[in-house]
Amino acid sequence: MKAEEFLKAVTAIPGVTGNERAAAEYIAEAFRPYADETRITPLNCVIAHKKGPGPKVIICAHLDEIGMMVSRIEEDGCLRLESVGGVDPRVLPGMRVRVYGKEETLLGVVGATPPHLLRDEEKKNNYTFENLYVDMGMAPDRVREKVRVGDTVCFEARYAELKNDRAATKTADDRACVAIMLEAAKRLQDMKHEADLYFVATCQEEIGSYGALTAGFAVEPDFGVAFDVCHADTPGAPPNSTSKITSLVATKGPFLNAFLVKKLEETAKENGVELQIDVAARNTWTDADELSVTRFGVPTVLLSLPIKYMHTNVETLDMHALKEGGRLLAHYLADMKECWEAELWN
Repeated sequence: MKAEEFLKAVTAIPGVTGNERAAAEYIAEAFRPYADETRITPLNCVIAHKKGPGPKVIICAHLDEIGMMVSRIEEDGCLRLESVGGVDPRVLPGMRVRVYGKEETLLGVVGATPPHLLRDEEKKNNYTFENLYVDMGMAPDRVREKVRVGDTVCFEARYAELKNDRAATKTADDRACVAIMLEAAKRLQDMKHEADLYFVATCQEEIGSYGALTAGFAVEPDFGVAFDVCHADTPGAPPNSTSKITSLVATKGPFLNAFLVKKLEETAKENGVELQIDVAARNTWTDADELSVTRFGVPTVLLSLPIKYMHTNVETLDMHALKEGGRLLAHYLADMKECWEAELWN
C-alpha cells in the first residue's frame, strides 16, 4: 500500500483518545507484513517488533486523535459537546461530524445561534462549547434512542489531495507520523539492522502521553525515537514558532539526548535528507517527554513533521516530507549499533 493510500484510510478511522481500538486494529494489520510480532496492548497501543541482536529501540508516534463527546442532550434533540484532547471550538461552526451512537454512526452538523440574532456584545466573543451543538435532524425521542451521554463525536473525514504533493485531512496529527514509521518498516525489509526495533503507535498522547509511558515501561528500550507534528509556516504565525513544511524537524533540548541528535544529523547528511533544527528549552509536549523518563530513563530523540492548521479537519502536510521522513528513519535505525551505548555519555 502506498503512503497516500494508507494515510487516507487510517485518518478516516475513528480513534478519539480512550476509544482507539478500531484505529489500532487497522494499524496493527498494516505493520504485520513488516514485523516479526505485532500486538495491541490493553490501552490500545500497537507494538510491532522487528527483531535484531543489537540495542533495543522504541519508535513512537501516537494513533489517538482529538475529538469530542456528548455531554448533554437538549429537549429538542440537539447534542451538547465536551472536548477530548484539545478541540478549538472556533473551528466547529458549520462543520459536519460523525456521532458514534449506541449501534450506528450518525451524521450531524455543528450549529450555533445565527449572527443575526446575537447582541452586539455577543458578536465580539469567540465561540465556546457552551454556544455550540450538534443537530442530526432527528426527533428528540429518536435521538435519545440512538445516542447516549458520553458517546464519541469525530470530525468528518474528508481527505483532500492538493497541488504540489500536499494533502489535507483530519488526524494527520499524528497518524501521518505513524505512516512515517510504516514507510521505514517497509524499507528495512531490504536493509540490514542490528537494532532490536519496536515500532509503537501509542494511545492517549492527546491527554498526557500515557501510551508512551506504559509502552516504554513494557519494552525497556536502550534508545527512543519519538515522532509528532509541529507547526508549518502559516500566514500570521510567529516565524520563530514554525518550520518549513517541506522537511522533518529534529529538536534539541534537555529532554532529548544530544548524542542521538548528533547521530541523526549525521545520518541525514550522509543520505541527502533535509533536516531542520528546532529547540525546546523545557517540555516538548510530545511522547518524548514521558518516554525519556520511563523506568531509569531512555535516551530519546524527537522528530517532527510540520503541518498547517493543527487540530482541525484540514491539517495540511507535504507527502514528500513524509516519505523522506520514512527514508531518514530507516537509515537511522540501520545505523544504530551496540557501541552507541558506550559512546552515549562521552
